Amino acid sequence: MNKVAHQNRDRCWAGCSLVITGHAGIRDLQAAHLGRPHSTDVLSFAYAPLPPLTAWQGEVIVNLDRARAAGPRHRGIAYELALYIAHGCQHLSGADDATPAQRRTMRRIETAWLREAEEDGLISSLWPEY
Repeated sequence: MNKVAHQNRDRCWAGCSLVITGHAGIRDLQAAHLGRPHSTDVLSFAYAPLPPLTAWQGEVIVNLDRARAAGPRHRGIAYELALYIAHGCQHLSGADDATPAQRRTMRRIETAWLREAEEDGLISSLWPEY
Protein backbone atom coordinates (compact mmCIF):
# COMPACT_ATOMS: atom_id res chain seq x y z
CA MET A 1 0.00 0.00 0.00
CA ASN A 2 3.01 2.28 0.29
CA LYS A 3 3.25 2.31 -3.50
CA VAL A 4 -0.44 3.16 -3.78
CA ALA A 5 -0.08 5.95 -1.22
CA HIS A 6 2.66 7.54 -3.34
CA GLN A 7 0.35 7.51 -6.36
CA ASN A 8 -2.40 9.45 -4.58
CA ARG A 9 -1.33 11.41 -1.53
CA ASP A 10 -4.95 12.42 -0.84
CA ARG A 11 -5.68 8.90 0.38
CA CYS A 12 -4.21 7.64 3.63
CA TRP A 13 -4.60 3.83 3.75
CA ALA A 14 -5.49 1.80 6.83
CA GLY A 15 -5.41 -1.52 5.00
CA CYS A 16 -6.29 -3.63 2.04
CA SER A 17 -7.74 -7.12 1.73
CA LEU A 18 -6.66 -9.53 -0.99
CA VAL A 19 -9.26 -12.04 -2.16
CA ILE A 20 -8.33 -14.90 -4.49
CA THR A 21 -11.27 -16.39 -6.35
CA GLY A 22 -12.06 -18.03 -9.68
CA HIS A 23 -14.10 -17.20 -12.79
CA ALA A 24 -17.47 -17.77 -11.10
CA GLY A 25 -16.67 -15.72 -8.01
CA ILE A 26 -15.28 -12.73 -9.86
CA ARG A 27 -18.07 -12.89 -12.45
CA ASP A 28 -20.70 -12.76 -9.68
CA LEU A 29 -18.97 -9.84 -7.96
CA GLN A 30 -18.62 -7.94 -11.21
CA ALA A 31 -22.28 -8.54 -12.05
CA ALA A 32 -23.46 -7.46 -8.60
CA HIS A 33 -21.30 -4.35 -8.25
CA LEU A 34 -20.65 -3.19 -11.81
CA GLY A 35 -23.55 -4.69 -13.76
CA ARG A 36 -21.22 -6.66 -16.05
CA PRO A 37 -21.93 -10.41 -15.86
CA HIS A 38 -18.62 -11.74 -17.17
CA SER A 39 -15.29 -12.85 -15.78
CA THR A 40 -12.31 -10.52 -15.51
CA ASP A 41 -8.76 -10.69 -14.14
CA VAL A 42 -9.07 -8.28 -11.19
CA LEU A 43 -11.55 -6.10 -9.37
CA SER A 44 -10.75 -3.48 -6.78
CA PHE A 45 -12.90 -1.49 -4.42
CA ALA A 46 -11.76 1.55 -2.45
CA TYR A 47 -13.78 2.50 0.61
CA ALA A 48 -13.62 6.12 1.73
CA PRO A 49 -13.41 6.65 5.46
CA LEU A 50 -16.51 7.53 7.41
CA PRO A 51 -16.04 10.33 9.94
CA PRO A 52 -14.37 10.51 12.38
CA LEU A 53 -11.97 8.07 10.64
CA THR A 54 -9.52 9.42 8.08
CA ALA A 55 -7.99 6.31 6.53
CA TRP A 56 -9.22 4.43 3.48
CA GLN A 57 -9.78 0.66 3.22
CA GLY A 58 -9.46 -1.35 0.02
CA GLU A 59 -10.10 -4.73 -1.53
CA VAL A 60 -8.34 -6.34 -4.46
CA ILE A 61 -10.02 -9.46 -5.86
CA VAL A 62 -7.96 -11.55 -8.29
CA ASN A 63 -9.02 -14.36 -10.59
CA LEU A 64 -6.80 -17.39 -10.01
CA ASP A 65 -8.43 -19.28 -12.90
CA ARG A 66 -7.43 -16.49 -15.30
CA ALA A 67 -3.88 -16.39 -13.86
CA ARG A 68 -3.54 -20.17 -14.26
CA ALA A 69 -4.64 -19.90 -17.89
CA ALA A 70 -2.53 -16.85 -18.81
CA GLY A 71 0.50 -17.46 -16.58
CA PRO A 72 2.14 -20.23 -18.62
CA ARG A 73 1.94 -18.03 -21.75
CA HIS A 74 3.60 -15.15 -19.93
CA ARG A 75 5.99 -15.34 -16.98
CA GLY A 76 4.19 -17.85 -14.78
CA ILE A 77 1.19 -17.96 -12.48
CA ALA A 78 2.92 -16.10 -9.63
CA TYR A 79 3.94 -13.23 -11.92
CA GLU A 80 0.45 -13.07 -13.42
CA LEU A 81 -1.13 -12.90 -9.95
CA ALA A 82 1.34 -10.18 -8.96
CA LEU A 83 0.40 -8.24 -12.10
CA TYR A 84 -3.30 -8.49 -11.22
CA ILE A 85 -2.60 -7.33 -7.66
CA ALA A 86 -0.51 -4.41 -8.93
CA HIS A 87 -3.24 -3.47 -11.41
CA GLY A 88 -5.89 -3.59 -8.70
CA CYS A 89 -3.73 -1.43 -6.45
CA GLN A 90 -3.33 1.08 -9.27
CA HIS A 91 -7.12 1.37 -9.39
CA LEU A 92 -7.21 1.84 -5.61
CA SER A 93 -4.93 4.85 -6.07
CA GLY A 94 -7.52 6.32 -8.43
CA ALA A 95 -5.84 5.37 -11.71
CA ASP A 96 -8.06 4.59 -14.66
CA ASP A 97 -7.44 2.50 -17.78
CA ALA A 98 -10.28 3.72 -19.97
CA THR A 99 -7.99 4.98 -22.74
CA PRO A 100 -4.90 3.50 -24.41
CA ALA A 101 -2.72 6.25 -22.90
CA GLN A 102 -4.06 5.53 -19.41
CA ARG A 103 -3.47 1.79 -19.90
CA ARG A 104 0.13 2.44 -20.98
CA THR A 105 0.75 4.65 -17.94
CA MET A 106 -0.70 2.04 -15.59
CA ARG A 107 1.32 -0.77 -17.20
CA ARG A 108 4.55 1.25 -16.93
CA ILE A 109 3.99 1.77 -13.19
CA GLU A 110 2.94 -1.85 -12.64
CA THR A 111 6.00 -3.11 -14.47
CA ALA A 112 8.26 -0.97 -12.28
CA TRP A 113 6.54 -2.28 -9.14
CA LEU A 114 6.88 -5.88 -10.33
CA ARG A 115 10.54 -5.43 -11.22
CA GLU A 116 11.21 -4.19 -7.68
CA ALA A 117 9.14 -7.03 -6.18
CA GLU A 118 11.10 -9.58 -8.24
CA GLU A 119 14.41 -8.10 -7.08
CA ASP A 120 13.19 -8.50 -3.49
CA GLY A 121 12.18 -12.13 -4.13
CA LEU A 122 8.50 -11.46 -3.47
CA ILE A 123 6.96 -12.80 -6.66
CA SER A 124 8.49 -16.26 -6.64
CA SER A 125 7.01 -16.91 -3.20
CA LEU A 126 3.55 -15.57 -4.10
CA TRP A 127 2.21 -18.78 -5.64
CA PRO A 128 3.82 -22.18 -6.08
CA GLU A 129 4.08 -23.24 -9.69
CA TYR A 130 2.51 -26.66 -10.32
